[in-house]
Amino acid sequence: MTVGAGHSHPLYRDGDSPLHRAPAEAKIVCLVLFVLAVVATPREMFWPFGLYAVIILAVWRVARLPLRWILPRMLIEAPFVVLAVLLPFAEGGERVSVAGMHLSVAGLYAAWGIVIKGTLGVAASLTVAATTTSRELPVALSRLRVPALIVSVLTLMIRYVDVLTAEARRMRMARISRGDSPRMLHQVGATAKSVGALFLRSYERGERVYLAMLSRGFDGRVPPLAVGAGCVAAATPRQWTVALLPAAAAVSVAVSAWVLR
Repeated sequence: MTVGAGHSHPLYRDGDSPLHRAPAEAKIVCLVLFVLAVVATPREMFWPFGLYAVIILAVWRVARLPLRWILPRMLIEAPFVVLAVLLPFAEGGERVSVAGMHLSVAGLYAAWGIVIKGTLGVAASLTVAATTTSRELPVALSRLRVPALIVSVLTLMIRYVDVLTAEARRMRMARISRGDSPRMLHQVGATAKSVGALFLRSYERGERVYLAMLSRGFDGRVPPLAVGAGCVAAATPRQWTVALLPAAAAVSVAVSAWVLR
């Protein structure tokens, strides 16, 4: 059964760095530990987050990820930044005057925590996404003993998200070729009908794919890819040690922050 049409996804950046060659399961564990360390750090302390940023910049250097490529893709966190900007005005408690505005101290700390922790989390996640192909992710999750059902859903989602995107693009092009303007307010009804039609087509496609998979002996588990056919061998103890160095550094920073608090 073929579940992937390609090796890359929109956030992947082709390269041959040590991080690209590292097993995906080690990178995923490193990401989880790093994010947990960042989240566990007291938001009232500022220096640990500077060290976290240095760790990420060092990883970007090893992975050969240029800032001009990765920084625009971090705009995905913009909605959370907007929410954070409103917190100093909405929170109560002690207030402080900043540029003539009376802002909540608790709100300022909350806004800082959301922005910095969200930014570091997004940066770390994009680092893993930029150095890991779509075929490696399901295999890595299987090696990490993630339930087979979740791995199957993820695998099929990666495979068919491009199919659905292309379908939506064709439907939009068909509307435009018939004189429609999807951006006009009076076309909201037509846009809603298009979304409904896309949902029905996706549901029907999913049923057909599932029946086809069952007829070919699918038992709920995605068959593992052979080494060299889109995925690397399982991580060795040495690879685990090297890959977890950024996470170990982050955990050390978090522990130091709590000790010195």
